[in-house]
Amino acid sequence: MAESNTSVGVVKTKYFTFAKPPNELPLESGEAFGPITLAYETYGTLNNQRSNAVLVLHALSGDSHAAGYHEGDQHPGWWDAMIGPGKALDTEKYFVICSNVLGGCTGSTGPSSVNPKTKKPYGLDFPLITIKDMVDAQWQMIDHLGIENLLTVIGGSMGGMQVLQNMFSYPDRIQSAIPIATALKHSPQQIAFDEVGRQAILADPNWDDGDYYGHAFPDKGLSVARMVGHITYMSDTSMPEKFGRRVKENQQPFKFSPNFEVEGYLQYRGDNFVKRFDANSYLYITKAIDAFNLLNGTSVQNVFKHLRAKVLVIAFKSDWLYPAYQSHEIVKACKFSHVDATYCEVNSTYGHDAFLLEVEEETHLIKHFLRTVSKDRKL
Repeated sequence: MAESNTSVGVVKTKYFTFAKPPNELPLESGEAFGPITLAYETYGTLNNQRSNAVLVLHALSGDSHAAGYHEGDQHPGWWDAMIGPGKALDTEKYFVICSNVLGGCTGSTGPSSVNPKTKKPYGLDFPLITIKDMVDAQWQMIDHLGIENLLTVIGGSMGGMQVLQNMFSYPDRIQSAIPIATALKHSPQQIAFDEVGRQAILADPNWDDGDYYGHAFPDKGLSVARMVGHITYMSDTSMPEKFGRRVKENQQPFKFSPNFEVEGYLQYRGDNFVKRFDANSYLYITKAIDAFNLLNGTSVQNVFKHLRAKVLVIAFKSDWLYPAYQSHEIVKACKFSHVDATYCEVNSTYGHDAFLLEVEEETHLIKHFLRTVSKDRKL
């Protein structure tokens, strides 16, 4: 573990349980569900006015461990480069919160959690959830922390969808919002890639209709799903730069073993993913992402009509999974409702992964934006 003066250091995950019967959480499907536990972490100190809270929202494969180190770990949280003293989300100024979403598999209630009624993992008995359900659950946690309003909500990809849902569902409780590399709704192509991943899991004989807990997991299917997803996170520029057509030095004799470096890399990513993620969570969360449509039942002219927060929309030039035109649509929706929105498109070659990698550019943009928001709030 290599800490620095810009690290939040060793952190511990906390847990909040709520929605115990008969006070279950109403879901968008009409079903009520509980009890629910959310895993979350906090970094920095909440000020006396409780006005400096920042909610970080993670993407599909993320979790609550966004920064710092767990005891004994060699690698920090997934957005450590952005959270800490002097960083974009400066923990000397802000109280930063990140929770694992409802439906996840890293401490929050999801399909792999034990159903108190059956004393077995939920599996497919877990209810269908939406991005709105995830956000509603997070606000139960925010209320538990005694926070009335958030200074900002920020996240990329699926995290960005949660930001947008906050802008729509909780306009009076957020002072600003930073959706990054995301969309108001999924395109057919985005849904198609998710469906290929889901079918890979469903085709794995170990999936067993979701009832695989306690025996062989559908690792092959989940690994392939991750491989497909990871291709969409890179770009036509970053892949040649990273791999080219280089071949592996130690090739296996089998005819269809990975010869090219890119093949070996994808298999490595897939094999590592299955060690930390649950296949059923992958199914449920990707379905929630695909079902997300903030314009369902409203129009682009009215979707943010109640919002008075400042908004910073960030996109990346080489991101073909969430192309810049989808961020333009977010800005357009804001402008229709006279929301103070700023758009920045970063000239990156990293593709969709840029929201995790373009630290210097994002830091500059986010620091400046939060200074203007904090000035308005007189923090």
